[in-house]
Amino acid sequence: MNRWTGKAASLEEWLNELRQDPEIMSNVTHWQTIPAREARTVPLPDGLDARLAGALRSKGIESLFTHQGEAFDAVRRGEHVVTVTPTASGKTLCYNLPVLQSLLERPDGRALYMFPTKALAQDQVSELQQLADLMGADIKTHTYDGDTPPTVRQAIRNAGHIVVTNPDMLHSAILPHHTKWVKLFENIRYVIIDELHAYRGIFGSHVANVIRRLKRICRFYGSNPQFICASATIDNPREHAERLIGEPVTLIDNNGAPMGEKHFIFYNPPVVNRQLGIRRSSVLETRKLAARLLKQGVQTIVFARSRVRVELLLTYLQELVKDKLGDKTIRGYRGGYLPKLRREIERGLRSGEIRGVVSTNALELGIDIGQLQACVLNGYPGTVASTWQQSGRAGRRRGCSVTFLVASSNPLDQYVIQNPDFFFNRPPERALIHPDNLLVLIDHVKCAAYELPFAKGEQFGGEPLEDMLEFLTEEKVLHRVNDRWFWMEQSFPAHNISLRSAAQENFIIIDTTHGSRVLGEVDRFSAPTLIHEEAIYIHEGVQYQVEKLDYPEKKAYVREVSVDYFTDANLAVELKVLHVDKERSSGGLFRQYGEVTVNAKPTIFKKIRLRTHENIGSGPIHLPEEELHTSGYWFWFGEEAAAGRSANDMQCALLGIANVLVHIAPLYLMCDPQDIRVVPQVKSVHTQRPTIYFYDRYPGGIGLSERLFEVHDELLEKAKSLIRNCTCLSGCPACVGPIEEVGLLGKSHALELLQAVEAAV
Repeated sequence: MNRWTGKAASLEEWLNELRQDPEIMSNVTHWQTIPAREARTVPLPDGLDARLAGALRSKGIESLFTHQGEAFDAVRRGEHVVTVTPTASGKTLCYNLPVLQSLLERPDGRALYMFPTKALAQDQVSELQQLADLMGADIKTHTYDGDTPPTVRQAIRNAGHIVVTNPDMLHSAILPHHTKWVKLFENIRYVIIDELHAYRGIFGSHVANVIRRLKRICRFYGSNPQFICASATIDNPREHAERLIGEPVTLIDNNGAPMGEKHFIFYNPPVVNRQLGIRRSSVLETRKLAARLLKQGVQTIVFARSRVRVELLLTYLQELVKDKLGDKTIRGYRGGYLPKLRREIERGLRSGEIRGVVSTNALELGIDIGQLQACVLNGYPGTVASTWQQSGRAGRRRGCSVTFLVASSNPLDQYVIQNPDFFFNRPPERALIHPDNLLVLIDHVKCAAYELPFAKGEQFGGEPLEDMLEFLTEEKVLHRVNDRWFWMEQSFPAHNISLRSAAQENFIIIDTTHGSRVLGEVDRFSAPTLIHEEAIYIHEGVQYQVEKLDYPEKKAYVREVSVDYFTDANLAVELKVLHVDKERSSGGLFRQYGEVTVNAKPTIFKKIRLRTHENIGSGPIHLPEEELHTSGYWFWFGEEAAAGRSANDMQCALLGIANVLVHIAPLYLMCDPQDIRVVPQVKSVHTQRPTIYFYDRYPGGIGLSERLFEVHDELLEKAKSLIRNCTCLSGCPACVGPIEEVGLLGKSHALELLQAVEAAV
């Protein structure tokens, strides 16, 4: 301890003091220490251009980490590559090195870089420009996105060696106008796809089709580019990359980057009402831990899931800083900030002027912010992969670092915080995509036909192409001449196709707070539950209340508000099984997977308090029914397990089990909990038994319920242990749901039903 400041001399000392503090330690469910790891390096490659080697040395890079060396060699052998290593392990060099080497050898070559966000693209351009300047080489790197001025666009098309863009621009501005990009498509050697794990679900399924269109145009111009991908840690990187680009891929995961010692502390706020299972607010506990770190002089990043929480934490911590840290500042950071402000914050973090930052997950994706020592996560980020990525922001290369994960009352948070082995000892989630979802596929067949006519015998994806072309010809979208199909509509298809939803009849959300601007869009099937009148809609962490929903015109008018609750709509769902594709039985339960049709009508919405998840009000919804044709998985209870239970008890038990299952399903899926829906039925028409149905909330399905069908036994085991280990007496938001939903005996009914299944085996 330093006797002048009252501070521990180092983070290690402070952590030792923390271990002696009963107030903190009584809430710590697990303390994992991950030992430091030394760097493993290889010399710079023999054939590396002297200018490039010199530029690296002037940046202090004398050798490569093992994964960078392996990636360089694999690319030089002509293989498609995916590099998977943790945050801050130098993935960028895995693709910049072979691209720059190739451009120095063949100055007429071209490369296309694709990033999911603009901020990453900007970072990349400055990094590449710096290397080009150090080499004294004439390599032009440009960003091509919605902010690129029209005057510059012409120059980029003709002279840009490296074009940095995002999937939306590639889909709607580059591929449809390929005749203006002849120089790029004739000479393209490499396509770089960074943050590969971001391309999942419906967005990933669209992007896989955009890549099919890109490859088709490249073939037309006589080029055949190599794909170099990079991803954070996911369970199936090679398989995911191969499905996305449709080619065999070499996996590079031999991470050689060094890492300092890391402490990972799971913290569960204390229970304040045992009867209702309500815990102390995770925001207050996050605030307490972050304040301690900042007073200690430790540079800290706090991640919160919504902007409301970011603002709450920011206000409190800034108050604290005024008294204690003088002019050293704490800043907020989120998507939606202007690039200039974001650069200023990133610079301040690197120089140490900014001591703390409170961020939504905008900072999660590889932006360079230098060395932070501590990270506090307010709430489980939703996936193991995201948690490691956010935690990786602290302790980038050397020295000791600490991450606190502060749980909320959500069942998923409670499961993870009470089962640390699940988090530390199993691979992260699988990224799932379904590029041949017919609705997605047919949209991109239209776009591809607009770009180049289809010829007989051509392939596009895994479905029979000719059937689709004939269908589009009947619809007067295409016109057949001999054995070729030509686009014949006046309109331009890519403009009307969003990469982020399956059905294209989207609702537009218009913010009327200051004038009128389009905020975003929501697909038709989500609209009734997300943007009904009085709903709280969250966009980039900001809360908006829906003032008016114009259903026929598909427009929702919203206004910015600041409230301490969110809304959740109840759906009256009628579900019919159309076709069974797979069936199995295990552990006394029968399960099936197949096609279902869902007729959903919203009935009421509930207002749920942000911190405690308690119900504080409700209101009716008056909207028409929507029909959805998708894939689902369902299981039912046999006669022995259901024996002796009244319909009401069975209803409470099924509701409780369904509540737990739908919250913990994302443990296996990289998806938003909203992407999968659950419907319990006391007596299902299809099975004639008590049944729980899951379905994908996207037309045609994207593979989520199929994955749940496969992990069914594990899923039920997890549900049972979560209900059993919850400290509440008769049900709470962290397990089967609040008492007002499942009744006073909901928790025991749910457990008894699951145990009866075990007994029946």
